[in-house]
Amino acid sequence: MLRLLAYPRSSTLVRVGLIVILASLPLALYVKVRQVDEPVVVVEAGQQAETSAESTLPNFEAITNIDLKKETFFTYFNAYIEAENKRILERRAKVQLFANILATGGDLSVTEQETLDEFALQYRLQGSELSPVDLVDELLVRVDIIPVSLALAQAATESAWGTSRFAREGNNIFGQWCFDEGCGLVPGQRAEDASHEVRSFATVEASIRAYFRNLNTNPSYAYLRELRAQMRIKDKPLDSRALAQGLLRYSERGHVYISEIHDIIRINDLLSFDSQS
Repeated sequence: MLRLLAYPRSSTLVRVGLIVILASLPLALYVKVRQVDEPVVVVEAGQQAETSAESTLPNFEAITNIDLKKETFFTYFNAYIEAENKRILERRAKVQLFANILATGGDLSVTEQETLDEFALQYRLQGSELSPVDLVDELLVRVDIIPVSLALAQAATESAWGTSRFAREGNNIFGQWCFDEGCGLVPGQRAEDASHEVRSFATVEASIRAYFRNLNTNPSYAYLRELRAQMRIKDKPLDSRALAQGLLRYSERGHVYISEIHDIIRINDLLSFDSQS
């Protein structure tokens, strides 16, 4: 099948159809895996074994044609990112409703207040002692989407186009760390005095959801959220290239990392994915 996909004279319809099949097969296998006991996986010599679902990723390493690998990668992850953005926009609409009620001097119903409290918890604003109006305003800064182009570019570089060990064994697409023993995979080059691990996720969806929550709540990305909020206030489309400036602390490479994200977006015409959303 892969040789047929790489063959230059294959029709576009055939190629696209096979890409969809290739991307969908791991999802079908994942459903079957979930029907049986999850396997025990030893992730490092000397490390405690942990239970984890098998990776749901396509085998990107097996795709030798670079253009086809990229096309398959973007097609596969675009669906997950779009789904998460849709979920967030539904939440944002509720927060905007609460803002409108409070702005006109109204009171939230019991159910609405419970929903607001839940959002405050999920977006790390519980116990902030903000007034209801200020709380809703801050939630509107946090409860918002990440442009598909930016998420795809980060996914590509952080997962080595879906081929990194952390992506394959832990469904970690965005290189997120954790600090509890056994919470993930131990990096091979970790310093002796370091304790972090690269977090493991049961599914790709869980990894993407954690990535969104990280950018929308972590103090390190407050500047990204500020830039995004200003674009909203000015009623401008979200500009992933500008928002990338808020990722300075995402990588130790700093500005070099941001330049790499810009290059991935430009070379692969990822802005076209934003126009589809």
